[in-house]
Amino acid sequence: MTKRHRVAIVGTGIGAAHLNGFLANPDRFEVAVICGQDPARTAALAAQAPGAETHLGFNTALLARPDLDIIDICTPPDLHLSQATQALQAGRHVILEKPLVASLAEVDALEAAIARTGRTLMPIFQARFGNGLAMAKHILASGQAGRIHVATAETHWYRGPAYYATPWRGKIAHELGGAFITHAIHLHDMLTTLLGPVRQVSAQVATRVNPIETEDTGAVAMEMESGALATLSVTLGSPQPSSRLRIVAENVTITSGDAPGITASGPFHFAAREGTNRAWLDALIATAPTGPEGFAAQFAGFADTLDHGAPLPVTMAQARHSLELATAIYHSSKSGQRVSLPLPPTHPAYAGWASDLRR
Repeated sequence: MTKRHRVAIVGTGIGAAHLNGFLANPDRFEVAVICGQDPARTAALAAQAPGAETHLGFNTALLARPDLDIIDICTPPDLHLSQATQALQAGRHVILEKPLVASLAEVDALEAAIARTGRTLMPIFQARFGNGLAMAKHILASGQAGRIHVATAETHWYRGPAYYATPWRGKIAHELGGAFITHAIHLHDMLTTLLGPVRQVSAQVATRVNPIETEDTGAVAMEMESGALATLSVTLGSPQPSSRLRIVAENVTITSGDAPGITASGPFHFAAREGTNRAWLDALIATAPTGPEGFAAQFAGFADTLDHGAPLPVTMAQARHSLELATAIYHSSKSGQRVSLPLPPTHPAYAGWASDLRR
């Protein structure tokens, strides 16, 4: 049965983008409550959602409301595990922003809470829902692209003092990590969505741009399970901000656009191997799936899960893989060693990567 799910958005930062995603699905969702800390910002965001009430502070009064179906958590990362667990225990379904939680051990705890309560939790990775990425995935999945040789993901943004004026930013205890967790995580998830699991990681991270606790620069070399090699390049000090994904396979080179931010929408460029007929490539491009993108697409998929039992658009396993990669990056940088994945519960960073961030 299809219903209109009543939502409380908790957090008025990225929560504004979530609101637009819900408003793009008016038959599936009603944003009933905007919950924030600052009265003016909370009221301003609620004014954009017809009929939405305001609520100050995440508390038992919010969770006790019988008219809410979904709690959408868009708060600083250090609050995620506690707030998501409380919402699940209150009988609500949960949408949870990235980074999911602070460690693989906390992923285990969150999965236990989901199993215990019987509620549904969807991690956020809205960059998985872009027509450019869908086209690239379609081409690679066809088998006609051949083996992937190498790939690169470049997250070259700028974040200066004004960005870090927000008190919790740049702090290990609150953001849980730096550029690899808060900025590059989407592009890296896009890369692994296309290339598959990571086998081994060698990384170096540094703080070179701002006087903050967390890293703002890094370089990573990876071996994928397929044997393909990939590199990740990250900085928050680029004078000309850009994001780019590039994949070189036997029969095609795939290159995303280079606009800063999330590049899943496109335009992507697909170049067939020189001297060959590209009819096969044009046919795949013509038949690639297209549709809604970003938060609007992910939220519509979540409604399909709740209403019709469809698979979750983003799963806990996928969010775990993302955090596992970040854990390996931080541990490799601190230890100076290559790190093999998957990480077992006995790994020294399984309970958290914070100690690997402190230099």
